[in-house]
Amino acid sequence: MELDYALIGQRIVRCRKRKKLKQAKLAELAEISDQYVSNIEHARSIPSTEVIMRLAIALDTTPDEFLVGTARHEGERWKDIAERLRVMDDKQLDLAESFLSWLSEQK
Repeated sequence: MELDYALIGQRIVRCRKRKKLKQAKLAELAEISDQYVSNIEHARSIPSTEVIMRLAIALDTTPDEFLVGTARHEGERWKDIAERLRVMDDKQLDLAESFLSWLSEQK
């Protein structure tokens, strides 16, 4: 499955505007730079899994909304998972990302 980063950026913009947030405020909430937010929204940067999770938390949605265009709001379970990812080091995040990629390919 090939990800369309331009489309992901557009979805992030849509969510941000729906929340009436400027890029700088979203960046502050997600603890990233406003230039990085701009680069993600314009598909000049590819966000890591952790950054996608941070943006989802900041915009009170799920990563699904950015990645596939629909949000899952089945309780707060995804936020618990996001918080676990936030404290992982790069090696653990790489492993988690690999596992999630594999898992998403399973039927």
